[in-house]
Amino acid sequence: MADVESASSSSTVVQQPSPTSTSHNMSPIIPLIAAELQSDPQSSVASVQIQQSSSSSSMNVSSGGRSSSDSGTSSTSAGGNRMDICSEPEMKKIKLDHGGGVGLGLHGGGNIPTGAGRAQREEKLESRLGGILCCAVCLDLPKTAMYQCQMGHLMCAACFTHLLADGRLRDQVATCPNCRVEISKSNASRNLAVEKAVSELPSECQYCCVEFPYKSLERHETYECQERPTHCKYHRIGCQWKGPNHETTAHEANCLHPHKSGYEVMAALEAYDSKLKEERKMYSTLIELLSYEKIIFNDLQFKPYRTDEFATKLFYETTRFSAFNHQWVVKARINNSQRDPHQSNDRQITYQLILKSKTNSPMSIHFFALKGPFSDMKVGTQIYKHDFTEQNTESEYYVLPLPDSSECNRLLSNKGINFRLLMFLLNK
Repeated sequence: MADVESASSSSTVVQQPSPTSTSHNMSPIIPLIAAELQSDPQSSVASVQIQQSSSSSSMNVSSGGRSSSDSGTSSTSAGGNRMDICSEPEMKKIKLDHGGGVGLGLHGGGNIPTGAGRAQREEKLESRLGGILCCAVCLDLPKTAMYQCQMGHLMCAACFTHLLADGRLRDQVATCPNCRVEISKSNASRNLAVEKAVSELPSECQYCCVEFPYKSLERHETYECQERPTHCKYHRIGCQWKGPNHETTAHEANCLHPHKSGYEVMAALEAYDSKLKEERKMYSTLIELLSYEKIIFNDLQFKPYRTDEFATKLFYETTRFSAFNHQWVVKARINNSQRDPHQSNDRQITYQLILKSKTNSPMSIHFFALKGPFSDMKVGTQIYKHDFTEQNTESEYYVLPLPDSSECNRLLSNKGINFRLLMFLLNK
């Protein structure tokens, strides 16, 4: 019996691991945990817990009949290791809360977002919105109205009217440049939501490069920006200086033109006077015409039509109207009947006055076109004169004084062009 008891006790000693052996078994696990933490802190916590649980279970199985005090010690040791491991990736929560830290400015290890990182993310959002809300043709944010086709593609007012004008000049249906769906003023609509969103987006001043809300940018560039280009106040006497607004005072204090003699500034004054003479001449001519006995005006509308030639040409013409007991027609053309006017960005309208009835005596007619009550045309004042006879019933083509090609495109995009024609008859 003694031999059996000694044998069983010896076998028990062999099967029960000592605390020293337990620590030796845990020693290869610690470097593995550190390596996993460095490679992937998210997956390392789960793997460490699995390894801890597996090692703890293996120790419990191998110990078999170990006393409760030993198992409590080993579980406490394992629990202490788990607490240390779980407390280490605390910064991971911040990283997850901020989208993984992508695109953010980070401190040292790359886990704490800074103010620069947030600003960078906001800047990316604003630039992305600018790219989404921009015009599909010119790729710029609109300063005026924004139109959209039936599929929702955006076009600024200038590009929209330009497309309609090109369709008119080509004798084709205007289409959206993205989806090729038909566009016109009847089926295209304004997008007020996009206009309001664009007005709130920041945009950079072209002079000082400071960002302002888009709705206040024009006022800043025109009146408030200190870098906006400004002329010297002595430019009327020949000073050609042009520079930033904040340098104007210093330049004007040192400008040499106020100290020049009258002979030296005479050329600049003559050029300025000639311009004033032209304006004064037109004003005096208009006042003189208003004193004529026979004055008449008609509110007319240009309607487009095309010739029957092989290469058709676009013309505009009004219906017949009565003035001074005669029948008249006004005719207009684009770019002086250029072969392909749609290939040119510079466009202008010229018009002529045509006498349709016979006349027995010559008539000296002064006439000019201006905006009427049914029109929003932006046109200047230019008075023309022609002597109508029985053989000479058509005047020359005269320029309709529009401010730029954009206004011409806007008129061409309409189905008709409304205007008022004033005519003055000089009795001889």
